[in-house]
Amino acid sequence: MLATTGERVLLAGCGDVGLRVAQRLRAQGHTVYALRRRPPPGDDAGIHWLAGDLTQASSLGPLPGGLTRLVYLPAPDARDAVAYRAVFVDGLRGLLHRMDRSALARVLLVSSSAVYGEHEGAWVDEHTLPQPAGFNGALLLEAERWLAAQPCASTVLRLAGLYGPGRLQLVDRLRAGTATVPRQSRHWANRIHVDDAAAAIAHLLLLSDAHPLYLGVDDTPLPLDVLYDHLATLVGAPAPPHGAPPAGVGSKRLRNARLRAGGFVPAWPDARTGYAALLARA
Repeated sequence: MLATTGERVLLAGCGDVGLRVAQRLRAQGHTVYALRRRPPPGDDAGIHWLAGDLTQASSLGPLPGGLTRLVYLPAPDARDAVAYRAVFVDGLRGLLHRMDRSALARVLLVSSSAVYGEHEGAWVDEHTLPQPAGFNGALLLEAERWLAAQPCASTVLRLAGLYGPGRLQLVDRLRAGTATVPRQSRHWANRIHVDDAAAAIAHLLLLSDAHPLYLGVDDTPLPLDVLYDHLATLVGAPAPPHGAPPAGVGSKRLRNARLRAGGFVPAWPDARTGYAALLARA
């Protein structure tokens, strides 16, 4: 069952995905506050902007009272362990300690499938034990476990690789002939369209009987060479040559059965059709 209108939601971190979440929540009649270091000038579709740096608790001004839902989806300044710890572990703790939690019905943490590490092509779901291969997965897992121990209802959404408008770097590399792909052994890719990721966040945030953990991924894991070759054909580029698999990602097939069982249906269940629609509009 989904919550009715009248929720007061804080998006902690509000970049591309956050804006898409905010638009959905506003369309459903909810009040949306969005926190980021440099809010955009002026009003943006009814979003109430707050300025502050999650890595510096002293920069956070007074937070709105009566908040009923929190989405934590910041982006680190750099791809290193210091930046990840500052925003995902210390930032989450600092924000929750400053909030009035008396009305808080749910916290949703946007995490990553990077917590799973290598599974040699096996199917992975919410029951699979995480084995992070890199600092990013390890620190996200630390944040997940800290949140789960707090006296508030919480849900973690582990997103697969995002693609969508403004996220076509792979296509650019294929066109430039700089992409490679493993061909001597099968390596699985997992994707979710950015609009589906935002829709899943909004859906789970308001789901009254949500589980503590979900995988955010489309219906169709693909061998990486199948995906790359398909995209190369779409843009008229040559098939990429053999190369090493992506570092620190691991080969696995992510299952979205729990997310679908909760009533969510992806608009783009297969990345091949999702990419094709993007390229047709480009």
